[in-house]
Amino acid sequence: MKIDIGGISVNYRVSGEGRSILLLHGWGTSLKSFEPVHNFLEKNFKVYSIDLPGFGESEEPPEAWDVEAFTNMLREFITKLNIKDPILMGHSNGGRVSIRYAAHYPVHKLVLIDSAGVKPKRTMKYYTKVYTYKTIKNVLNLPVLRNYKEDILTKVKGKVGSADYKNASGVMQQTMVKVVNEDLQHLMPEIKAPTLLIWGENDTATPVSDAKIMEQAIPNAGLVVLDGVGHYSYLEKLNQFLVIIDNFLEKDKEWKDA
Repeated sequence: MKIDIGGISVNYRVSGEGRSILLLHGWGTSLKSFEPVHNFLEKNFKVYSIDLPGFGESEEPPEAWDVEAFTNMLREFITKLNIKDPILMGHSNGGRVSIRYAAHYPVHKLVLIDSAGVKPKRTMKYYTKVYTYKTIKNVLNLPVLRNYKEDILTKVKGKVGSADYKNASGVMQQTMVKVVNEDLQHLMPEIKAPTLLIWGENDTATPVSDAKIMEQAIPNAGLVVLDGVGHYSYLEKLNQFLVIIDNFLEKDKEWKDA
């Protein structure tokens, strides 16, 4: 489905009934990367998966955006669709947007997966390399993701990695520089919602040390570290991830819209 947000065509998928959950993907991917999670959650929730502007089937922003601009887009999306008290679930860059949103607006619960938000102590060149096409391709060889592989790779190829970064549009290059260089630690204490942090033990893009900073900074946060996996922990250990979020959201299954 498509919706106009500030003159930008934003693609999204919605299904299910119950309390609303919004899934926000990481840099260089699309709503397809959350498809197995979406399909699981739609049994008990109304689930929205969004292609953030510049990714998937959504249009690029007209100028370089920072995290605030993405957050404003999300706010307008939620307002236009009359979504009340949502649960936000964000991976990597989607986590950045979720942190900023939850610090300023009401959310019921927050799930941050290998989230960005702590400014990396690395060069831009290194940071872009962790999103290479090769890395994502290896993740998609996992048995549970093979059915989605070609579709996801079609959307990802040419958009990520150091070489692909150079070939991306100027707007998205500038956007990446802006969002990567933002440090959101000052906003984390403002988050009031119960927050679940899920991390890959071997994540090199947003290391577990970032998760521990977030656990200390967010007042009502708990951390789960998944052994032996990296930046795409929710896909690499999908079954374990689904058990964890199912437990975290158990009481929300009975929610009814007044």
